[in-house]
Amino acid sequence: MNLLTLFAATATLAAAGCASTPEPARLPAITNAVAPEPGIVSAGRIGAADLDALRAAGIRHVIDLTPDAETPDFDEAAAVRAAGLDYANLPLSGPADLTRENVQAFDALLRAAGRPVLVHCASGNRVGAMAALRAAWVDGRTADEAIGIGRAWGLKGLEGEVRRLLEEAAPVP
Repeated sequence: MNLLTLFAATATLAAAGCASTPEPARLPAITNAVAPEPGIVSAGRIGAADLDALRAAGIRHVIDLTPDAETPDFDEAAAVRAAGLDYANLPLSGPADLTRENVQAFDALLRAAGRPVLVHCASGNRVGAMAALRAAWVDGRTADEAIGIGRAWGLKGLEGEVRRLLEEAAPVP
């Protein structure tokens, strides 16, 4: 067996049997959807009309970072569950909710969620903020690394607040 054949066989086996994180079939066509990590889609607000697209993309779990009051005419939890997807909610209203306790809850939700998972808020900004803080406070990343991760997840308008929080605090032990 030559080196090229060995490489091809190894790559085929790795792709067939060693992939541990299911990928979405494709990125769902929803507001601000990005795939910041394997098996994870970050996005903005979803509605009832998006549920078929989420299922078609292979999404199995939805983590909603919005309070129910943001969508009074849409019972997201009931709609997502009726569509056959798992649902979790960590309601974050804004900068005051960017706490260590909420970051730890966010981390726990991500670890427990089946893959592929959609994590969303209204625009993706709160998702990115939580991802940045998680990267720093849970994973021990530097502030610059954490901000980069947050941006990949959708961090925009809350970047100044996230930077302030990162400057004030050390990683969670």
